[in-house]
Amino acid sequence: MSPRAVASAAPRLEVDALIDDPRTQIVVCCGSGGVGKTTTAAALALRAAESGRNVVVLTIDPARRLAQSLGLTELDNTPRPVTDIDASAGGSLHAMMLDMKRTFDEVVIAHSEPDKADQILANPFYQAVSSSFAGTQEYMAMEKLGQLKASAGTADAPWDLIIVDTPPSRSALDFLDAPNRLGSFLDGRFIRLMTAPAKAGGRAGLKVFGVGVQLVTSTMTKILGGQMLTDVQTFVNALDTMFGGFRERADETYRLLSEDGTAFLVVAAPERDALREASYFVDRLEADGMPLAGLVVNRIGRVSATGVTPARALAAAESLEDGGGPRSASNAAGLLRLHASLVRTAERQRELADRFSRSHPGIPVVQVPALGRDVHDLDGLREIGHALAGS
Repeated sequence: MSPRAVASAAPRLEVDALIDDPRTQIVVCCGSGGVGKTTTAAALALRAAESGRNVVVLTIDPARRLAQSLGLTELDNTPRPVTDIDASAGGSLHAMMLDMKRTFDEVVIAHSEPDKADQILANPFYQAVSSSFAGTQEYMAMEKLGQLKASAGTADAPWDLIIVDTPPSRSALDFLDAPNRLGSFLDGRFIRLMTAPAKAGGRAGLKVFGVGVQLVTSTMTKILGGQMLTDVQTFVNALDTMFGGFRERADETYRLLSEDGTAFLVVAAPERDALREASYFVDRLEADGMPLAGLVVNRIGRVSATGVTPARALAAAESLEDGGGPRSASNAAGLLRLHASLVRTAERQRELADRFSRSHPGIPVVQVPALGRDVHDLDGLREIGHALAGS
């Protein structure tokens, strides 16, 4: 089946026009887990770089697949040049993988006095929060995106296009919600309670808050343990001066995502649940006023002998099996049944993609055929890139 076989109501997603346009500065690949976002982001980055753009791709996927496919031994929190690309058009490619804790550490160091930063980094509660607090990965992905954009165009950061592989999400665009969630945590009653006595100052603080605060503190000491409560209070008081900075940078990155130079690509697999999630993503992006470029439907089945319908293939298989005969006839019957199954799968996938387009008329779509093998090198990424561009 051709990658061009999209519902007639759906305009085609012109990927080359998108990534070749110098006004496009950020491409965000979003979608639920397991739909090929990382591979799509890498293929787009490689195609853009070999077309003359200076690109950096930021992946959230901790697997080593992206590094291997780009010919790198490893990826970390620092952009690494990919040297084996075709740079004849004048482009370049860098790649990196988000290190959530290291990014958080960098923020602390950059926005705190040295002694305060050391105090925060050594705090046991901070070490737990920076590694596992809900929403930290999404927030730090936005933080890193803001850093990459701020440094773009310099000698050490030559990129003019940033491609982001977002954290997988099953029910929401968590990376868009992360600033509000972090803000809710920092503004929450628990945090206010932890900072209030210190802000009020010693005994005066206890006078202001009276027996109620002492009672709550005593209760939390019993629940959390005295040392942990002390760690939490120390952490919160040390970070207090940074709270406004967190919010300010998150808001700035959020504004950056909504600007015309940003394009969101929703990535989905041709399965009912994945396309239902894609529908949610599209609705949410449109509701938030984010610049949606279109939908990529990955791993669409394709069958070359499309003239042999499933019904004809199954009828021929039954005829061969009923007639007995040599082993070759049995093998042929098995191939015919396999063909029928593949055609039916491809038809089902095409109908699911068409159903999405009927529900979201006007959303550009591109369908990427399944390769039948894992992508593990630059040639594989180039093949995906060709399919994304419809070539």
